[in-house]
Amino acid sequence: MKLCELFGKGRTVFSCEVFPPKKSDPVDSIYKTLDGLKDIRPDFISVTFGAGGSQVNQTTREIAALIENQYHIPAMAHLTCVAAGREDVDRLLADLKADGVENVLALRGDVNPDYPPKTDFKYAGELVRYIRERENFGVSAACYPEGHLESPDLVSDIRHLKEKVDAGAQHLVSQLFFDNEDFFRFLERARIAGINVPIEAGIMPVLSARSIQRMVSMCGASLPGKLTRILARYGDHPEALREAGIAYAIDQISDLIAGGVEGIHLYTMNNPDVARQIAGSISSIRKV
Repeated sequence: MKLCELFGKGRTVFSCEVFPPKKSDPVDSIYKTLDGLKDIRPDFISVTFGAGGSQVNQTTREIAALIENQYHIPAMAHLTCVAAGREDVDRLLADLKADGVENVLALRGDVNPDYPPKTDFKYAGELVRYIRERENFGVSAACYPEGHLESPDLVSDIRHLKEKVDAGAQHLVSQLFFDNEDFFRFLERARIAGINVPIEAGIMPVLSARSIQRMVSMCGASLPGKLTRILARYGDHPEALREAGIAYAIDQISDLIAGGVEGIHLYTMNNPDVARQIAGSISSIRKV
């Protein structure tokens, strides 16, 4: 099933993201995460794609195939320009097709200084077009409610996003954000620009002060006053911050669904217990 077919059926799509285990961990360690996610039955699960050479990329493929064939949940494998040239893309798509995986998320990706970037595709839109012109895959792309860090302004950011959609992206997943008004304003700009594909809101629960500060520095997401107060009050108390962070994410998701968003994409950080708690709290909300 192509992921774009999940939308428009009178309920909010709910999906999750996982990442391959670290190099020092066996790939089988992903079973613990997937076993924890299978009970909440997300509409699909995406698997991130590293800039760590062919072995990391094959691990992404293996996990996507596992999700699709053993857990019987649609999988979306990430592909990045910086980690895959044309030959890499051709080979990976052939392997994914053989494994029954029908969906990919085309990204530019972040450069890893330990691995020279591939240069066949400069922008995600070029990768989207390459895949759509050659293979029958569902192709998704990323979007940035507060604008990409490298975009000079929000107008340019929306213009580049429209180029990705015009190149063939059928579904968009947003970068994490913590202020729903940022997402709603972005959604309005996108629709005015003629971007009419389904757009999922990317949500990351705040579970530790250090990890969220690192993520914010990497993606440029802003911290609203409410969340800043939570971090200030509970930042030195891990259990309290975990509870408050999960509550914040549930509140954020509830408000987004009430506002009519088409989908929620949960960045699980391979923590199935948190994903299960959040999914259980919104199970009735997203069906209305």
